[in-house]
Amino acid sequence: MQDHLEKALAQFAAQPVRTVCAGRTDTGVHAINQVVHLDAPVARDPFSWVRGTNRYLPDDIALQWCRPMAPDFHARNHARGRRYRYLLLRSPVRPALETGLVGWAFDSLNGDAMRAATTHLLGEHDFTSFRAAECQAATPVKTLRALDIVQRGDYWRFDFDASAFLHHMVRNIMGCLLAVGRGQHPPGWMAEVLAARDRTAAAPTFAPDGLYFAGPYYDPTFGLPDHVPAHDWLP
Repeated sequence: MQDHLEKALAQFAAQPVRTVCAGRTDTGVHAINQVVHLDAPVARDPFSWVRGTNRYLPDDIALQWCRPMAPDFHARNHARGRRYRYLLLRSPVRPALETGLVGWAFDSLNGDAMRAATTHLLGEHDFTSFRAAECQAATPVKTLRALDIVQRGDYWRFDFDASAFLHHMVRNIMGCLLAVGRGQHPPGWMAEVLAARDRTAAAPTFAPDGLYFAGPYYDPTFGLPDHVPAHDWLP
């Protein structure tokens, strides 16, 4: 996404533009309300940046808003936290219209067991067991503030809120939650995986299809939106 954005910005501004994103996403992962900052090389009205840049972006990427900020604002460093959402279809039949937009589980899932497993992850922990080998974070210690699970018919929604996330952290946690939901492990197994601080102790990394970076959030004094229309599209 960042490459496409910088290319579009360069076309709109008629000169190179470098950006800093609040969070990173893997291939196949979706981003909603990603926040990016840049040092504007030309003067334009905020809405002109939105309309003008969108003209050069591919159909599946679009700027939603633009705000002038103080020179020292940093999209990544000033974020108080970040949110991810995972959408899952539990069905004996694979997704069709939702291909690439939801994850898929064939087996039945025990929601109460998965919710019990999440309690072992809340708070500040060393999340090494859920960290990809190529993760470049300075420390594996993060604070998971919330992990909520909601079921609507055959669809499940997993909402993650943390100070920051490690590479593949959400997808690795999802793999473990589904192992608990299927009855392959009891809820207390999640605590054992966390304490092991060993990636091999956890379940395989789950598919990226249903994962959405729901955006960072900031101190209200910055006046930045933390909600865009796409949030309402997600069930």
